[in-house]
Amino acid sequence: WVVPIGVRVGLFRGGLADVKEQSSRTQPIPAYLRTHRTADQLGDYAIGQLEQHMPWIITKYLLTAAVVVLVSELAKRSDRLGGLVAALPLVTVLTLIWLHIEQQPPDKIANHAWYTFWYVLPTLPMFLLFPVLLPKLGFWASLALSIAVTVICFALFSLLMRRFGVQLW
Repeated sequence: WVVPIGVRVGLFRGGLADVKEQSSRTQPIPAYLRTHRTADQLGDYAIGQLEQHMPWIITKYLLTAAVVVLVSELAKRSDRLGGLVAALPLVTVLTLIWLHIEQQPPDKIANHAWYTFWYVLPTLPMFLLFPVLLPKLGFWASLALSIAVTVICFALFSLLMRRFGVQLW
C-alpha cells in the first residue's frame, strides 16, 4: 500500500476528500485509510493516481526509446558514429533530467550520477571481449559470455571498491 508523498488525503464524512498531488515519491498508505476504506475505494484512488501520471510515464518511455532507436539506426549507417553516440551517456542524461523534472532531491540526483560512474567501469571489458568472441562463437554465445564476464567483473569490482568505502552492492 503506497501513495505519493505529499498527497494529502482528508476524510470528509466517510469519503476521500482533498487529494492534492505535490510529489511523486511514495510513502505507505495511512492505516486509517487501509482499515476504513474498501478495496474498491483504494483501487479507485490508485487508478486515479496512475491516470494522472500516465502521460508523463508514456512520454519518458517514448523519448528514452527514441534514443535507443537513434543509436541503432546510426550504427547501421556508420560503425564509428553509432559507437560514439552509444558511448554518450544519453540515457543517464535523460534520467537526470527526469529526476530533476520530477522534483527529486538534489542528493538523489547526485547519487544517481555517482553510482552510474562506478557501475560503468566494470562493464568496459565487455566491449573489448565481445568483438573478439563474435567471429569465433557467433552472436548469441558471444553476447551471453560477455554478459557473464560483466557480471563477474561487477562482483569483483564491487568487492574491491568496498575496501575503499564505496558500497556498490
